Amino acid sequence: MKQHALSISKSLLLNTSAKCLSSIRCLSTEEAVERRNHLFVLEKKRQHEKVGRIEKIEVNYKGVPKDCTLIMNKDISTPYDCARHFSEWHTEMSALALLDGTLHWDMHRPLTESCTLEFQSFNIAEPQQVNKAFWRTCSLLLGACASVAFKSTVPVALHSFPGPDIRSGSFIYDVDLPTLPDWRPTSQELHTLSAEYIRICRQKLPVERLDVSEELALEMFVDNPHKTTQIPSIAKANGKVTLYKVDKHVDISKGPLIGNTGQVGKVAVTAVHKLTGSNDSEVKQLYRFQGVALPTGVILNHFAFSLLIERAKKLNSARSPINPFADTREPAHESIAARA
Repeated sequence: MKQHALSISKSLLLNTSAKCLSSIRCLSTEEAVERRNHLFVLEKKRQHEKVGRIEKIEVNYKGVPKDCTLIMNKDISTPYDCARHFSEWHTEMSALALLDGTLHWDMHRPLTESCTLEFQSFNIAEPQQVNKAFWRTCSLLLGACASVAFKSTVPVALHSFPGPDIRSGSFIYDVDLPTLPDWRPTSQELHTLSAEYIRICRQKLPVERLDVSEELALEMFVDNPHKTTQIPSIAKANGKVTLYKVDKHVDISKGPLIGNTGQVGKVAVTAVHKLTGSNDSEVKQLYRFQGVALPTGVILNHFAFSLLIERAKKLNSARSPINPFADTREPAHESIAARA
């Protein structure tokens, strides 16, 4: 009798869990964003409380106004906290931190040991890593815009964005819109996406980083079948998944990303192209959202920026995640000699 009752209760538990999982997967995009944000905040608080006894570390700062040593809290203090000891310019314009002269570090990522610290802005002598972090951040923000741009009746499932390739002329995010099989955005819709992007940037929101377990990452993205498929392979290296949060938007990226959204200056969402999957692909199509941006402080007149916009409208040739062997390059223009 006792074993029978145990079997019944276990069955009820499994059915309840299945129903809960089903209801989570049926969340609207807005509800899923809220849920992920809530779990991110709870996990960040848990990790902070787990630190326990606070240890001190020495941070040897190199830069303006002068070199100095700061005494900070291990696993709590961030490069941003260090920047606050100097000036508002340091906090607003520092895109990345450079630790011990070799390791690029997020501005809002806690420091784990004593180190030397330099702040990196967009006008340093060798800005390659800063530029990559900028481009990577722009892709993540494009996903944030796509998540809130549509009506609640239109499900939006973010798929992925490739590593930064500045030479391509555009940053991108591949998005699944299963109920819009033949969507062709109008110029007004692209302007609306651009306006949402500008709104996020003008808020000067911090870009927060958090490393979480594979299990928690799967729970946070349970509503998104693309992310849940990707997470196990991402976590394979060390069992961790790196997440970033801007306002309430949470996404996956290996990083590093820039310090805050206010470091994105001129920006435009330029195009949305349809990507078609291969015959054996589970996902039959995605939409490639594309944009172009400049860091704050980079001056470019309207005409010059319009040329960048026109270039960014062309289909970005980055490999398609659902048809990796497809040629996504724009067809070459036929030469006069060939026509002759």
